[in-house]
Amino acid sequence: MDAPTTATPSSPTEPRTSYLEEKAFKARTLLIFGTVTDVTAADVARRLIALDADSDAPIDVLVSSPGGHLESGDAIHDVVRFITAPVTMIGTGWVGSAATHLFLAAPRERRCCLPNTRFLIHQPSGGAGGPASDIAIQAREIVKARERIARTIARETGKPLDAVLIDIERDRWLSAEEAVEYGLVSRIIERKAELRGT
Repeated sequence: MDAPTTATPSSPTEPRTSYLEEKAFKARTLLIFGTVTDVTAADVARRLIALDADSDAPIDVLVSSPGGHLESGDAIHDVVRFITAPVTMIGTGWVGSAATHLFLAAPRERRCCLPNTRFLIHQPSGGAGGPASDIAIQAREIVKARERIARTIARETGKPLDAVLIDIERDRWLSAEEAVEYGLVSRIIERKAELRGT
């Protein structure tokens, strides 16, 4: 017997959610909102791969996130660069830390933001605990991650690596205009129609 297509009393939002999911898929648009986690990465990667299999038409990704788990951001970053369909990153709200890292997966000409977006770049942080030997291992890994983040920012903005390493030593906040000047984004847009031609 086929499963019912209407919502049960215990899940009143299911039809609405399915409708929105279908519309988002047809619009080739993904949202990355909130903290970046392994669950976020799995969901975004699955959707990117499905959209890529459906068509090689551009995919729009709206990002508003304070960041989160760096390796989860790495996974999204790498999948964006792995698939064939071109991805346009659109910053909104704020794009910080690991979210900035995944945002930089798209080439600069395909990175834009809405007027009130703020960006945050900084080095990774850690809450190392346990035996001294474990703390030393974690400290070495944080240094490696810092260098990797700096190399990505330098590659995608055209900034010298030494300058980026200094910039991420402490929290560096950038307005939309400052992000354009820094090279994180190519331009500020206000309307969806402005995406055409990116």
